[in-house]
Amino acid sequence: MTISPISRPVAPAQDWGIALANPRVDHFSSANHRLVTIDGMLESPEAVISQACLQNFAKITPQYPGVRAALDPAVCAAWLTKLAPLLDQWFGPYGRAWEMQAWYSLVTTPPAELAPIQRLPHVDGTDPTQVAMMLYLHPGGPDARQAGGTAFFRHRSTGLEALTQTDFPRYAAALQADVARTGLPPAAYTTDGTPHFERTHVVPGTFNSAVFYRGNILHSGVIDNAAPLSADPRAGRLTINAFFRPAAG
Repeated sequence: MTISPISRPVAPAQDWGIALANPRVDHFSSANHRLVTIDGMLESPEAVISQACLQNFAKITPQYPGVRAALDPAVCAAWLTKLAPLLDQWFGPYGRAWEMQAWYSLVTTPPAELAPIQRLPHVDGTDPTQVAMMLYLHPGGPDARQAGGTAFFRHRSTGLEALTQTDFPRYAAALQADVARTGLPPAAYTTDGTPHFERTHVVPGTFNSAVFYRGNILHSGVIDNAAPLSADPRAGRLTINAFFRPAAG
């Protein structure tokens, strides 16, 4: 995996400490997908947000509707040392070390400018061993409104909630047929997923809460289409999102 170099030096190591006590393991939908939540994950969230303000954010991939800046590899390595045994417990074990890549992320694309692919639920890949993490750092601290979380979906015409390499061609063909029949979704962030998707679960974007789930589950950020989308890390929809994957054998 390649990490973009678009970042600046990070704060002292003590500002990046993480607390992993009392994780909550839940399941959702008839498919029994696993969802792990850690509240209060960052020991110094305000220091980490201050570091976000020093980053050189930029568009990295065409799929993400905003800008990102990579976390320092030293931070990833320190976090992974603590998280790897838990990832084995929650989603493995696979008998291999875990790899990690992570970014600060800000949703900044106005709804009217969304590409068609950004108006639909998506997956982060078709590898069921890849685990995604979303750490919500919305402005306002612990008392901030619980918005901007993550929603999960079922594709109505196929019944699929997660995509594997085997499933993907069938899903892509069915979705193309859906769009041919009804037209592209309007230029807006998806809410309930209609008409082609059914929302199965919603995670609130609680400040300094992290959620872990398999990245091949259909999901989307919960974005208010009427709200301004600021590029200021202290005002916008700031998250740290990461991917974990077992190292190649």
